[in-house]
Amino acid sequence: MRRFLRAASLVLCLGFATAKEVPLRLVYDEPAADWESQGLPIGNGAMGAMIMGGVGEDRIQFNEKTLWTGGPGSKEGYDYGLPGEAIRAKVDAVAAAIAEDGSMTPEAVAERLGHGAAGYGHYQSFGDLVIEAGGADTTGYVRTLDLDRGEARVAYSQDGANVRRTYLASYPDDVLVVRYETSAREGFAARVSLSVPDNRTFEVETEGGGLNAHGALEENGLRWATSLMVVPEGGEVRSDGAALMVEGASAFTVYLAAGTDYALDHPDYRGEDPIPRVTGRAQAAAGRGYEAVHLRHRLDYDGLFDAFSLDIGQGTPKRSTDDLLAGYAEASAAERAYLEVLYLQYGRYLLIASSRPGSLPANLQGVWNNSATPPWNADYHVNINLQMNYWLADPLGLGGLNEPLFAFTEALAEAGEASARQVMDAPGWAVFLNTNPWGYTGLITWPTAFWQPEANAWLCQHLFEHYRYTLDEEFLRERAYPVMRGAAEFWLASLREDPSDKRLVVSPSYSPEHGSFTAGAAMSQQIVNDLFVSTLEASRKVGDAAMAGRLEDALARLDPGLRIGSWGQLQEWKEDIDDPADDHRHVSHLFALHPGRQIDVSAQPALAAAARTSLDARGDGGTGWSKAWKINLWARLRNGDRAYALFGEQLTGSTLPNLLDTHPPFQIDGNFGASSGLAEMLVQSQHGRLALLPALPSAWPDGEAKGLRARGALTIDLFWKSGRLTKTTLHAGRTGEVLLDDLPFEGRMRILSKGKDVTKRVLQNGPIDRVLTVESGHTYELLPVSTKTDE
Repeated sequence: MRRFLRAASLVLCLGFATAKEVPLRLVYDEPAADWESQGLPIGNGAMGAMIMGGVGEDRIQFNEKTLWTGGPGSKEGYDYGLPGEAIRAKVDAVAAAIAEDGSMTPEAVAERLGHGAAGYGHYQSFGDLVIEAGGADTTGYVRTLDLDRGEARVAYSQDGANVRRTYLASYPDDVLVVRYETSAREGFAARVSLSVPDNRTFEVETEGGGLNAHGALEENGLRWATSLMVVPEGGEVRSDGAALMVEGASAFTVYLAAGTDYALDHPDYRGEDPIPRVTGRAQAAAGRGYEAVHLRHRLDYDGLFDAFSLDIGQGTPKRSTDDLLAGYAEASAAERAYLEVLYLQYGRYLLIASSRPGSLPANLQGVWNNSATPPWNADYHVNINLQMNYWLADPLGLGGLNEPLFAFTEALAEAGEASARQVMDAPGWAVFLNTNPWGYTGLITWPTAFWQPEANAWLCQHLFEHYRYTLDEEFLRERAYPVMRGAAEFWLASLREDPSDKRLVVSPSYSPEHGSFTAGAAMSQQIVNDLFVSTLEASRKVGDAAMAGRLEDALARLDPGLRIGSWGQLQEWKEDIDDPADDHRHVSHLFALHPGRQIDVSAQPALAAAARTSLDARGDGGTGWSKAWKINLWARLRNGDRAYALFGEQLTGSTLPNLLDTHPPFQIDGNFGASSGLAEMLVQSQHGRLALLPALPSAWPDGEAKGLRARGALTIDLFWKSGRLTKTTLHAGRTGEVLLDDLPFEGRMRILSKGKDVTKRVLQNGPIDRVLTVESGHTYELLPVSTKTDE
């Protein structure tokens, strides 16, 4: 029998540990009473669960990302959002009316162009795993989400015995795992069962240590299956009707698998029977045993999570996470730093848990949902929300987790060919604002959220940015470029000439959820510009000279969407109609600053100042995702203290006790977007120059960050003191030049590689030059000349 630590020792420290010993844990001293604000999420990309930690009844609500109503087979009917006939003439009529009158209301445009979303569907809860073991009276209760280990735990004492539970979601074995251990001599007497919502057929069989359930959603006939195996130690398990009974075990482990017959395969989106696959996963995991499954999980998880670390002087707090969050404004510097690092790493944890190869991308709630009708369907909004979910992936060492987004975008490009034809009579592909796993690429009827055809271009940005980070030529040629080319074809055929200045514009055009429909709104123009610039670069890389020539011609005529208005602002619309008193949460016209790259703060100070004026006017309020975007924008403006202040607003105003972002309600893009913003404070590389500590806040005077990624296949470790770099370690993933931006240290630079001074060889024209010549696979240390280093 293993020895158990007392529960209190799992969380409380007598003082602050050294930075390298500080554990990254969310810690609570009672079970969760509310799923949304207190549950602790675990996940393996495809599956997710919320850990409530109840004592008498442990109810573990779980999801599998393909369980959706709607789509092909829906009782409502389903047409992928496509109108029954081509509507290009209607779109032309709207554009003509805008050209005549200057604008149209969203309601008037939606009345002409909107389309009912029959059979759109909702993301569903799979059900609850219910474990009943022991009474409700406990002492020393602690509930923990350990980010370092990728697992949740519950520990307490009951009737003189110590009880410990471990919860994890294994990607290698594709199962949820729940392990119970007790020091009680008589062991556990537990009941394990499954509860599912009543909107589906349900058949269940139990035998020995196994429980298998399956059925179909009533709304669309989607077949589902879940299987669990219970493996006891020192006792036995038997079936009892629809439940499994554990008796006399010092420990037992539950392995749960779930899935559906969904397949990301247009137009039917159906695959093979899930029952054999799901039961096979549960049985295989049970056959391996807990130690092997746990080890495989740790090796897989650690390889991702440990790729990045941040030390800004944090210390382990003496209080629970919810208390620390509530007292953030008055907390000590070490406690504040702890919560800030915890939040950033929580964003990385959530992406690992909700976006793994082979699954759908993270949706509006990642992978977690407990409702039959979740907010906004828990779908994929492609006018910022899905994109924001992935801003942190490449910069923070999780580039491989982009794969679900890329596969999903490729599938949308196939489905969206019909939307391009029917809506705009154009080649290529299109998607308009909302989409789901069923290839919905058409229109809806919501006036202020139905028209965003630039969404295809924004999704393409992620493909090309991943190439810019990795310089993977095969990825560019085989996967990114075909999708980008298709989106560019759509826009080459869909842009219109503005009669006022003969520039190419998007019309109808809409600045999200704000104002009227016009021609050439700034965001529309900036996103199409981004697509054309990136696709032009890609076409040259892959040797598509014909497309390169067409894009060059179009860019010469394209309105770039960058204008400075009468009060110094960056205009949101082509006309100078911005209101300086307007504090709308959307800052769509700043796309060119972030995540775009049209505005170079160093090279274009007038545009940077205009963006700053607009951002100041909008203020620091807004929903969770809006604040997260503003963190990134202020970081791009090289104002670390303002970005840090926005992060404080995010924590105190838009973060739930379990650190999930709230719109409200819970919406995960704020978590991902804020983590991205903190990365932007430390490293930027969007303009072909490597900027180190470009927006370091004064609240982080000393620190180190390891494992940051930069465009150009670079991995970077930073060490700083009193706001000045003391050492930078640069690992080159390619051979070539690296152009350094202004560095935050004074004097000359010394460069070491393999302990030898290579300054003269690496620098182009002397020790104060900023152009480094690097070789693939080599690591370089950049130091001020005053730094003493053993050689």
